[in-house]
Amino acid sequence: MYYLYFDGLCEPINPGGVATYGFIIKDEKGSIICKGKGIVGAGMFGDDVTNNVAEYMALIKALECFREKGLRGPLVVKGDSQLVIRQLKGEYKVRSPRIKPLYKKVKDLIESLDVRFEWVPRERNVEADKLSREAFKEFLEKYRREYMEYYNKM
Repeated sequence: MYYLYFDGLCEPINPGGVATYGFIIKDEKGSIICKGKGIVGAGMFGDDVTNNVAEYMALIKALECFREKGLRGPLVVKGDSQLVIRQLKGEYKVRSPRIKPLYKKVKDLIESLDVRFEWVPRERNVEADKLSREAFKEFLEKYRREYMEYYNKM
């Protein structure tokens, strides 16, 4: 059994902020199988990003890592985005044009895997949240001046 935790953010505004992600995958003993973080995009660079886009990208990157390791599952996917979890469980329809291709990518990545989706409160998603925030801080270290100029005008 494997446990995948994912999280994304879009700061300081949603949509149009800086979107980052984080994920961590553990085995049933709690050992880390893989983890990652990164930047999805930034409105200040013209990217069409939202918190939901960041959440989906976190899950896509995590599932790609899971597949690259040759793992099959069973896999429990845990996230604090009710929208993403409910869409993937089939409880909500996917209507947003920016989300549809991301949803399809997740569906393709989980094909032939034994996967269960589970919503968790933010307090139980701390590690993935921390990784997405680290990615945001790294973005600020690189683009602080441009970030301040762009977002302070709003």
